[in-house]
Amino acid sequence: MIDIPSVIPHRYPFLMIDRIVEVEQGNWAKGYKNVSWNEWFITESRNEMPSMMIVEALAQLGAFAAIGKEKSLGFLSSLNGIECLGNAYPGDRIELYYEVVKNKRGFVLGKGEAAIDGKVIIKANEIMIYIQEQS
Repeated sequence: MIDIPSVIPHRYPFLMIDRIVEVEQGNWAKGYKNVSWNEWFITESRNEMPSMMIVEALAQLGAFAAIGKEKSLGFLSSLNGIECLGNAYPGDRIELYYEVVKNKRGFVLGKGEAAIDGKVIIKANEIMIYIQEQS
């Protein structure tokens, strides 16, 4: 089991990944997020997880696929080609997948998908993460 807090600095309320299922370092990562009624973004007027929070979950997952060195930190740098095809509600498990497309000079370009029960709800054609080495 991968210790999420040892890799990325995010903590509640902005940690959007519950578990990393599988990683092939430098290539791809799989994980998931369980959406509950206790989430800070679930309110009386909004009962679904905002799409951009799901995109943030994909970017956080991208750090696990991209970071090869223990003392590195990933920052979301840019997004392109985001398609919102559905919603995630309390009780849903969002299956997350991030694939590295290019890794050059600290900039990692990847693509991602978020799905519920095999149905894609978010497609991201480009998620760029900047990797900074920590001393």
